[in-house]
Amino acid sequence: MSSAQEYPLWDVQESGPADAPRSVLLLPGGMCSKAFYDDMVRAPALLRAPVRLVAATVPGHAGTPAPRDLALENYAALAGALAAEHGCDVVVGHSLGANIALEMVAGGHFSGPVVLLSPTFSRPDEPRSLAVADRLGRLPGIGALTWWALVRLVPRVMAGSLPPGRRAALVAEFGKNDPAFCRREIRHYFAYLDRHGSLVARLRASGAPAWVVRGDRDEIGLTAEERAGLEAGPNVTMVTVPDAGHLVMVDQPAPVAELVARVALG
Repeated sequence: MSSAQEYPLWDVQESGPADAPRSVLLLPGGMCSKAFYDDMVRAPALLRAPVRLVAATVPGHAGTPAPRDLALENYAALAGALAAEHGCDVVVGHSLGANIALEMVAGGHFSGPVVLLSPTFSRPDEPRSLAVADRLGRLPGIGALTWWALVRLVPRVMAGSLPPGRRAALVAEFGKNDPAFCRREIRHYFAYLDRHGSLVARLRASGAPAWVVRGDRDEIGLTAEERAGLEAGPNVTMVTVPDAGHLVMVDQPAPVAELVARVALG
């Protein structure tokens, strides 16, 4: 398994006061880059808060160099080392980044709190099309072609759901992804979900203060059983953001920024 010392290539962007008393690590989702946090970082609640923000693209995504070990547990270890290096007190993760943040606290790589923007708690929560792409990706020949086509298609599909003022920039970030990496990474991601079945108990058992944030029209599923388990967790707070989809911090950056600022400042 790779160690943090073997991966010094994080694509990081810092903002906010350098001497701020609190620091927050921001992990974007799959196929996304740190640029997907730009609107949230510039929202009034964070612009005026004494908080330093460290946005870091998850290695391998949006064209960044990938670590040798693509297991989500290894990503959590690497992100934990990055959080320690930058003195981060809070971790905010979106989608895959949220699952990495969850594993950071569950695996003992970070002691919280965490803000989880649209995490996945089990395989059935993911769109069936992604599971089909994973299965096809395992076939010789057709697997590589499937992921080449999928990665080319994602920017076109996502364009319509992005704010007009940010559409071109974010579509360009999607377009940086390497199909071969995405094909390998999604296999490791589903393997992680299959190892645990459901991550609800894992999050609750971590004891870390956690905010699970979802848009009211999020494309990622959440079963009634998962919701009940989360709501019963004394360390978990559920938050629904109106008029937002899966990219909640892009759709509604202001309320998400307000939550992050409140969590960071305690």
